[in-house]
Amino acid sequence: MAADAAEEIRGTAHGTAPVPLSVLDLVTVGAGRTASDALRTSVDIARLAESRGFHRYWVAEHHSMPGVASSSPAVILAHLAAHTGRIRLGSGGVMLPNHAPLVIAEQFGTLEAMAPGRIDLGLGRAPGTDGATAAALRRSDRLNEGADDFPQQLAELTRFLDDDFPDGHPYRRIHAVPGPVQATSPGGVQSPHRPPIWLLGSSGFSARLAGMLGLPFAFAHHFSAQNTVPALDLYRETFRPSEVLDAPYALIGVSALATDDEKEARRQVLAAALNMVRLRTGRPGLVPTPEEAEAYDFSPMEREFVDSWNANVIHGTPDEVRVGLDELQKRTGADELMLTANAHGGDVRLRSYELIADAYGLPTPA
Repeated sequence: MAADAAEEIRGTAHGTAPVPLSVLDLVTVGAGRTASDALRTSVDIARLAESRGFHRYWVAEHHSMPGVASSSPAVILAHLAAHTGRIRLGSGGVMLPNHAPLVIAEQFGTLEAMAPGRIDLGLGRAPGTDGATAAALRRSDRLNEGADDFPQQLAELTRFLDDDFPDGHPYRRIHAVPGPVQATSPGGVQSPHRPPIWLLGSSGFSARLAGMLGLPFAFAHHFSAQNTVPALDLYRETFRPSEVLDAPYALIGVSALATDDEKEARRQVLAAALNMVRLRTGRPGLVPTPEEAEAYDFSPMEREFVDSWNANVIHGTPDEVRVGLDELQKRTGADELMLTANAHGGDVRLRSYELIADAYGLPTPA
């Protein structure tokens, strides 16, 4: 079991990439574009990623953000599964406190039935939105309780996925379907695969929990860069071998944008940074155009935020991005780099992944 589980987790580096490369998709919606446009771009990027040897493609859960159309990862993943055939697909992540564990077990059991052996279940404990929206999602204003209960929710979800609640447990006769119970029914045959669970984090909590449980860990370097090395160190220090992994495995999410022209890269990341300024100041909207960002009158405080934010975005020509990614991987020791390209236009995002694949000499379609 351990070997099979580890095989589904650990990727293979291609070309000259130091580690496997993957994609994190926020399904961003630019000004003048629709959610349908963004979702079509997601399909195009997933197909490109699969054809060029990227290892996995994850979709992040966010809510109440006009510029991010990824509120329903399971729905999007089902759509992507229908348009791909090999690449691993998963959540980066599902924010578990927003959902009943049984619902997530059912959703990802269904995805596993659609794409056997290709589904990852990445879990986070943050709401993926503001407090008021989280309260609406959870029908409760006791938000801290959800985060504090995360280990218990995780244990419950794992039991549903494995269908192994002990005798006497109130959920012993409740089964997540599709799932293992089908194999024990008369005439039943069930897939040997179960979506591997990953823990996601931007601080030390999930790093420590993932280590103690022997699970793979994904760190959000793209918005919490100052915590990356401490969190990865903590994960490795606390890691205990499990049926899933015999050694730590950690990926990091990285903002990376490659363009044919360095100036264009700066224009695109400025637009993405303006979007973050508006989000952080309670004015979420669609991702602005580079022209709008260039004309925007940033206050000194906003300019300071933009400079700090973009310092952690690896951007420029393909060679510049490759060098930046190599240096980051060496500094952090990450086992995998998951790239997220934030830009106004879907064509820019698609081109970025193509250029990065070329810079590393990743496989080209036959």
